[in-house]
Amino acid sequence: MTAPRHPFAYRDFRYLWMARVCAMLAHSGLVVALGWAVYDEARLSMGIGAAALRLGLIGLVQFLPILLLSPITGLAADRFDRRQVVRLALLGQFLCPAALTLMEMGPGQSLYALYGAAALFAAARAFYMPAMNALPAALVPRETLPQAIAFSAIAGRVGGILGPVLGGFAYAAGAVWAFALCAALLATAILLQFQIRPIVQRPIQGDRRALAQMIEGFHYVMGNGLLLGAISLDMFAVLLGGTNALLPLFARDILHMGPEGLGALRAAASTGALTMAGWLAWQPVRDNVGRKMLVAVAIYGIATIGFGLSRTLFLSLLCLVVLGAADMVSVYIRQSLVQIATPDDRRGRVGAISGLFIAGSNELGEMESGVAAALLGPVGAVLLGGAGAILLAGLWARLFPELPAARRFEQVDAN
Repeated sequence: MTAPRHPFAYRDFRYLWMARVCAMLAHSGLVVALGWAVYDEARLSMGIGAAALRLGLIGLVQFLPILLLSPITGLAADRFDRRQVVRLALLGQFLCPAALTLMEMGPGQSLYALYGAAALFAAARAFYMPAMNALPAALVPRETLPQAIAFSAIAGRVGGILGPVLGGFAYAAGAVWAFALCAALLATAILLQFQIRPIVQRPIQGDRRALAQMIEGFHYVMGNGLLLGAISLDMFAVLLGGTNALLPLFARDILHMGPEGLGALRAAASTGALTMAGWLAWQPVRDNVGRKMLVAVAIYGIATIGFGLSRTLFLSLLCLVVLGAADMVSVYIRQSLVQIATPDDRRGRVGAISGLFIAGSNELGEMESGVAAALLGPVGAVLLGGAGAILLAGLWARLFPELPAARRFEQVDAN
C-alpha cells in the first residue's frame, strides 16, 4: 500500500503539532507577561527612560543563554533521544512560569527574579528548539517532510499571533493568571509529547568525544555550501531588512496613527506569513526550490522598500502582508533544505547553529535598525535595508552556487 502523503495522516506528527502550538502559545504569552511585569516593577522606582532600558534588557538576558549553550544543545539533540530532550526542555520551561505564579501568589517578585526566569526559560528553549525541529524527519517520510515543515510553521505563527492576545488578556486579570496560563499550556505540551512513540535515531558516527563532535557540527555547516548559504541568507536578510523595531515610529510620526495603527501594522506581516504557510501546506514548493528562495528574499526587499516609501495605511499594510508572505516562503524552503540536506546524526547540531544565527539576526537586526534610523532617518534606514536584501539575494546566488542549483527537495543529498 502507498504510504499517506499528508503529515497529519501520521499519528505521532499530530501530537507533535499540537504540542508545538501549546508551547508557542506559552512562549508568546510569557513574552508579553514578562514585559509587562518588568516594566511595572521598574516604574515603581524609575522614570520612563530607565524603565524602558530595563525592558530592553529582557532580550539580552534571553539571547546570552542561546549564545553560550548552542554547542551543547545541538550535541544533546544528536546524542540522546530527541523526545526526551524535548520533554526535559519543556519541563524546564514550565518551571519558570510556575515559579513566577507562586511568587505572585506570595510577596511578589523583583526585577532580578523576572530576569532570572527569562534567562532560565531561554536556556530551556535553547535545548528545546534543535531537538524539536529535528523530530519531524523521524515522524514522517522524506517526501512528506517539506509539507510537515509548512504545517509546523503554521503552528508557530498561530502561537505567535494568539499567544500575545491570550497573555495580554490574562495579565489584565492579574499577573498570576498570565503566568499560570503559560504554565498550564506548557504542561499540556509535555503531556502531548509523551504520546509520541519511540523513534529511530541514527547514532553519531566517528569520534565519540563531546568536544570533537561539537567542532564537527560547526565544520560540517561551514563546509557545506548549501547549508551555509541557506542559513546565512536568512540571517543577513533579517539583519538588513528588519522593520519591526521601527513600526512604532512609522505608526506615530509617518502614518500619523495611534496605537490601533501600530497594532494593525504588527499583525499585517504575521497575517501574510500565516496565509502563505497555509498555501504551502496545501501546495508545497516542488521545483527550483533554491531559486524560489532567492526570489522570495528579493521580494522581501522590494516590499520593505515599498513600506518605507508608503504614506498611507492601506499601502503600508499591503507591503507588510507581502513582506510576511515572502519571508515565510524563504523560511519554509530554508528549513526544508536544512532538514533534508543534513544527516540524521547531525540534525541537532546543525539546528542549534541555525537557531543561533536566527536569534542573533533578530537581536542585532533591531540594533541595526535603530542605529541606521539615527544616522539616516527612519525612511532611509528602511530603504537601505530593503535594497540590501535585494542585493543580498543576487550576491548569495554567486557566492553559493549550490543554492540556485537546488532543484527539488527529493534530489538533495544528505552527506
